[in-house]
Formats: sequence, C-alpha cells, structure tokens
Amino acid sequence: MKELIKPESLPKHIAVIMDGNGRWAKGKGAARVFGHKNAIKAVREVTEGCAELGVEYLTLYAFSTENWNRPKHEVLALMELLVSTLNSEIKTLQDNNIRLESIGDVDSLPPRCQRELAEAKAKTANNSRMTLVLALSYSGRWDITQAMQRIATDVSAGKLQAENINQETVDSYLVTSGIPDPELLIRTSGEQRISNFLLWQMAYTEFYITDILWPDFRREELHKAILAYQDRERRFGKTSEQIKG
Repeated sequence: MKELIKPESLPKHIAVIMDGNGRWAKGKGAARVFGHKNAIKAVREVTEGCAELGVEYLTLYAFSTENWNRPKHEVLALMELLVSTLNSEIKTLQDNNIRLESIGDVDSLPPRCQRELAEAKAKTANNSRMTLVLALSYSGRWDITQAMQRIATDVSAGKLQAENINQETVDSYLVTSGIPDPELLIRTSGEQRISNFLLWQMAYTEFYITDILWPDFRREELHKAILAYQDRERRFGKTSEQIKG
C-alpha cells in the first residue's frame, strides 16, 4: 500500500486525535491507564511512518485542557507516562532525525513534566527531517482566547493597530505560529468530532475517521489515511473546473 502513495501530493502536516485507549483497555478487562501505556507503540509507528514518507509536521493531540477534568488518578498516571515516554523515546527521535516541539498551556503541567519536555526539545532542536508537535494541555478555544488577549494587549500598548488586524495577524498570535495548517486530520475510534482541536487551523483540513482504536493503529493504517486524502479534490471554495483549469 505504501508504494501507491504519491510523494508529490503528500500532506505537509498531519494532525492526529489519538482516541480509544480507554475502550481498548476496557475490552481487555483492564484499567484505562493500561490502554494509555499500550498506545506508545502506535505513537512510534505513526511518527516513524510519517518521517520515512517525507511528512514535514506531525501533531499529536496528547492531552487537552478538558482532560484535566478526568479522575485524578488517571491524570497523574498520564503525567507519569508522559515523563517516562519522553525519556524512553529520545533515542527514537534522534535516530530518525526528528525535532520535538509542543503547543499548549505547558505552564499548567507538573514541574517534572515541564523539565523533561524542555530537555527533550533541547536535545532534538537541531534535528531536521520532521517536526513532531505534542499538543499538551491544549484546546482550540484556549489557543484562540490567548491569542485575542495578546492582540488586545498589543493594541492597548500601541504596538498594533486594530484596523490592521487580519487573518495573518491572528495566525501569528496562535501557538502554532510558523507551523503550516494541517492538511489531513486522522481520528481513531470512530468518533466524528474534532474535540476542540486546532479549531482555527483546520478550516480546510481533510478529515479521515477510522473505527480502529488508537493502541491498534499501525503504519498500514497511516498509509490508508494518506491514500484516502490523495483521492480527494481540495477546492478551497473554488469549483472543480477552476481547480482542474
């Protein structure tokens, strides 16, 4: 299946909502945390798969601002898992020349998570094959809100004129500034919603939804998603005739 992918029309940026860990664990009679732990292989498969194809950016929705409302023991387990994963996967990132970045309200993470994340980003800062972006304590509404607050502050300070604000201005104040909008969103577990993820940035993103639960997602499924994306005609408001012309 990989050989059918057309390199010339590869999405530059793929975003993933990694859903279904809890249901996967429940199906095996285990606690939800068991599902989160078994999702690491899927993360590694998709990250390496995107890098070997030539995808430039991969953004994984790892922890939303709403996830803080989950049971305390699950949140603590997720934070511990984040730390251990950052430590264990550094070699994978280095071996594949992948740079790690993050978006979200990182200051809300436990201090140890912040330190491990900063160290991992520093160690991979010079890697250039692909950028892996972890969305941590992130939500689209939070992102737009913080952008509006910063814009208002700069208008009040005279650094920005209100009449000059346009879409490019808003782009530059979002935490994704400098990162191209995702062209393909993959969501696992069959849920058909975007769950407050990259709301501004996904205005023209193509969606691919699969019933496969995230811990079972592998490179072959990534290839299926990309092939589905390449079969679509992206018109951006134009007619099919205009695009073909």
